[in-house]
Order: sequence, then C-alpha cells, then structure tokens
Amino acid sequence: MNSKISILIPTFNRERYIKEVVTSALNQTYKNIEIIVVDNKSTDNSWEILKDLAKNDGRIKLFQNHINIGPVKNWKRCIDEATGKYGKILWSDDLIAPDFLEKTIPFLKENDDVAFVYTGTEIFFERSMHKKQVYFIGDTGIYKGEKYIAGVLFDGDYPVSPGCALFRLIDLRKNLFVDIPNKIGTDFSKHAIGNDLLIFLLTAHQYRKFAFVNEKLSFFRAHEESITIETQNDKLILYYDLVKAFFIENFREDLIPKLNAYIWLHHKNMFNSKIYPLKSVENFYLKNCNFKVAWSWIAVIIIQKIIERFFRTLRIIFREMLACRLRK
Repeated sequence: MNSKISILIPTFNRERYIKEVVTSALNQTYKNIEIIVVDNKSTDNSWEILKDLAKNDGRIKLFQNHINIGPVKNWKRCIDEATGKYGKILWSDDLIAPDFLEKTIPFLKENDDVAFVYTGTEIFFERSMHKKQVYFIGDTGIYKGEKYIAGVLFDGDYPVSPGCALFRLIDLRKNLFVDIPNKIGTDFSKHAIGNDLLIFLLTAHQYRKFAFVNEKLSFFRAHEESITIETQNDKLILYYDLVKAFFIENFREDLIPKLNAYIWLHHKNMFNSKIYPLKSVENFYLKNCNFKVAWSWIAVIIIQKIIERFFRTLRIIFREMLACRLRK
C-alpha cells in the first residue's frame, strides 16, 4: 500500500531560507517521503543551494521552470510532479517539526472520512523576534467538518494556509484552483491570496470530518517578503472574502445571508471607494441573487465586541490598581 508522503516546496528567490526549509523536511522521523522542490526561475542563489542539497539526498527531486510561471501555477507543478499518496505543502520560508508527519499521518491512514489534519502553529516575526501561537482549537482528535467551514468563514482561529496541514494528494490535485472567477478582475493566479483557503474549504466540504493535533508542529515565518506582510491588510481581506463568496454561492447557499452580513461589516467603508471596484455586496458574487443580510448575526457580533472591550478595560484597570498597591 502506498503510504508515501510528498513534501511539496514551491520556491522563488529564497536563498536566505531554502536550506533551512529543505532540512526541516529531510529531518522528518516519518521516512517514507519524497521532497518535490520546484524553483520558479529564481534570480538569486536559490537554485545553486538546492542542487548542492540534492547531491547528498536522493529523496530530493528538483525541478526548475524555464520562466517564472507565477506562484499558483508553481504550486500546481509541485503537485503534478509528486508521486505520493499524501501531500504536505511546505512554503519556502516556513518550517515543520521533525515529528510533524509522524503525528499527522495516522489520522488520514486510519480514517477515510477525514479531509485533512492540521497542527497548532507558531508565527515567528523575523524582525521583532516576537512569537504568536495560532490555530489551537482544542484537544487532539477528529472534529466535524462543519466546525472548520463555519470557523474559517467567519473569523475563527482556523488556518487558511495549508502550510500547517497534511492532505491526500488526490484532493490537492482536485481542489487547487489556479484561477478563481470574480467580478472585479483580480488575477488569483498572480497574487496567490485565497487559492490556499479554497483548498481547505473544498476538501472540508467533500468529507465529513477533519483532524487537529494540539501540538506546535508548524512554524510560519513573517518577514517583509512574505505575501501576508507584503500585501496591504484590506486587500488580504478583500481577496479572501471573494473566495468565501465563490465557495458559498457554489456549495453552501444556506450560508449566503450570514456571509452577506460578514461582507457588509468588512467592506462597508470600501463600497464606492476609488481604490477597489466595489459598490455593494453584489460585487462579491458571480451568480447569486440573494442579498438578504442576517442582521441578527451582526447584532450578536457587535454585542460580543462590546462585552470583550468591557472586560479588556476591566483587566487593564485591575492591573493598574494592583501595580499601584505593589508600589506602595
């Protein structure tokens, strides 16, 4: 039975990080792996570093595009070159713990109804050395797929990047969309913001469950050249919301009123702006004609934020009172 895991590393101009990234793949305690690295015609020293690494380990399979084909097409080539049953996308500036595969693979091998498995993650900020833990949702185990779908659609602490997850390769092949149709003319194949989330959403929709490992086994590097740092925050929100609308109007029409409310909250200040071609919630959909807004959900969100702000203020007051007493 094929239990090989393909670790997929698409890369472009990552000479500062690529050796450390590939090494974190090579150091996996789960040994039935291949490492697919596709260099997108780097202009720095990345390719030379990769060739030196490949000389010493036959598990590394190197490919280089003749021209830069854009980030998402490069992801696709990684998937196309892979021969494993399972696929682990490892971005060329991120890392995984040595036991990442060992602790995630059992959930997919033993459970046909589990869509994917992901782990707790640490984001480390290169400049400030600040660290932040994300995506910790509870105990290690199997959860209903709806928990992920609802959580990631409506701002729960769920991953949009598959860099912390393990999938079946067949699902990566099926659910990576190079192009995502939209009304505002943005090219998802070029900016690569949202294609990652759609992999998760489509796969979660096609299975009943997903799995989570309550350990810090994935490490995301935040630096000036990373997509999430380089892209303005309002653009990130816009692109991800376009993808959410694409998914919901095609697969989950029952969630349209709630997403309409969510989009309205996110973008009411951007409607009719000169920067983005947005006039209303309608611009986020291609064919949906239901623009009913779940105002009750908006009311709940506002109340939650008021309560959170109230308790945050109380904590600050108590800390200041305690500090005053200690000074006395």
